[in-house]
Order: sequence, then structure tokens, then C-alpha cells
Amino acid sequence: MKKLIHLTIALSISLSIFSQSANTFFNRGAAKHDAQDFKGAIEDFTEAIKKKPTDAKAYLARGISKYHLQDFKGAILDQERALELNPKFCDAYFNKADAKYGLQDYAGAIEEYTKAIACNPNDAMAFVSRGLTKQYIKDYAGAILDFSKAIDVNPKLADIYVNRGVAKSYMGDYKDAIEDYTKAIKINQISEAYYQRGVAKDALLEYKTAISDFNKAIDINPKVAKYYHNRGLTKVNIKDIEGAVIDFSKAIDTNPRFSEAFYCRGVYSIELGLIVDACSDFTRATELGNAKAKKAKLQYCK
Repeated sequence: MKKLIHLTIALSISLSIFSQSANTFFNRGAAKHDAQDFKGAIEDFTEAIKKKPTDAKAYLARGISKYHLQDFKGAILDQERALELNPKFCDAYFNKADAKYGLQDYAGAIEEYTKAIACNPNDAMAFVSRGLTKQYIKDYAGAILDFSKAIDVNPKLADIYVNRGVAKSYMGDYKDAIEDYTKAIKINQISEAYYQRGVAKDALLEYKTAISDFNKAIDINPKVAKYYHNRGLTKVNIKDIEGAVIDFSKAIDTNPRFSEAFYCRGVYSIELGLIVDACSDFTRATELGNAKAKKAKLQYCK
């Protein structure tokens, strides 16, 4: 899953907030952050804090840079300090939640997203992130409620409809999921909406239109391995084994560490009588940690 974090750090801060020296360090830290020099950014934000230890924004910014270095505990401490200095600093709750998610403290993350929402009820991304966290812990009904609230706040973000559709698919509600993916496509023809709609149509045995959606997803973004892989699985369902093997190969070309694509290509290569090729695929999939491939290798490759 993809997480969201409030990343924007203002490059220009009023001199009435910072002394000239603190302002210089802050701006230099922000520039380093934008250049993904997170270690250097932290050093400059620390200097800014030394010059003006009561400014919440410097702590928030340093915490964000620490997050990107996966120093989640350090990020939380900085966000907490920002909140001590400014309890209405809503972004700090959000960032603290993301850091707790990074620590796999999902209940804690949900609690912090809830605080971010209480602080700013119009923050659609806080609802989205809380929904994604609930989805991760398989609270799909709770996730759907949060995505719906996010849509109420901002009905023009296509990704939110996709997220809600995925949660509905997890609950087996494929028809309603398809409606959400279609709404997303009407707003913005993003590849993931077509892909997810294809997955839902496949689940409803609508194979031809599923393949059409996978084709569209690939046209928009040909660099996503799962698009080819799922199109291949759907082609298996319509008995187009040769076409499926070609798609598994394309998935592997896109992601050479896609163990399931190696496994599937092996399975259906056997149906085509390509035993040597299949055994090669089972070997590679096994090397990549695929347990099913290991069993298939023992069965077919003597």
C-alpha cells in the first residue's frame, strides 16, 4: 500500500517568525529536503532549532526528514515537540500518525489520524490515510466509511474512489466497486482505476471486458508488472494459454523479481508442453521464495 505524508515545507518564512540566522538554516534545510538530502536537512533544521527553540515548524520539518530516513521514533518525538509548542498544528498529528504506521503501530496511527481530523475536519487526506490503515488491518467497513467521508470533503479526487472500490472488492461487493472505479475514471483516467475495475470484472466472470480494462491500464502505464500478470490470469480463464504465457513474460520483463509471474508462466508452459522452460521458471521462482514453485519443481522436474 502507499502512504501519504504532508511533505511540503515552505521555503520562505517570515523574518518576524525567525531571526535571520534561524531563517537561513531553515530554508537551507528545506532545500536539502527537497533534494532528498535528508541527513543534511536534519542538520540544518537542528541549527534552526538551536537559534529559535520555540518554533514548531522547525521541529515539524525535522521530523519529516527523519521519517524519510525511517527514524520513526525520532520523527514522532519531533512532531510531539511541535504540538507542545503549537497544539493547533494539525499537520503534526498527521505526520505523527504516518510515523506510527511506519512502526507498525496501526492502532496508534488510527488514533493520531483521528486527532488530525478533529483538528481539521476538512483534511480529506487524513480520512484517506485513516481509511488505508483500517483497510490494512482488514477493517474494510471502517475503511469504506473513511473513504466516503474523504469524498464528501473532496469529491474530485479520483484516487479516493479507487481506494473505496478496493475496500468494497475485499468485501466481495464487486458491482459497487466497479461503480467506484468508473466514477474515478470519469474524473481522471488513471491506470489503477482501469486495472482494479478489470480485477473486479474478472471476479464477476466478465472476462472480455476485464481484458479490455487491463489493456487500457497498460496503454496508460506500460511499466506496471501486475497489469500484465492479471491480464494473463484472465486469459487463462478464456483458455488463451499462449496469450497468458506471453503476458506472464511481459510481467517478468517489467519486474524480473516477480516470483508469482515465473510460477504462473511455469504452470502454463507445462500445458503447452514446454517442460524445460517450465522447470527453469520454477527454479527461478523458488530462488525468489515462492513456495508453490518449489512444490511444482519437485513434481514436474525430475
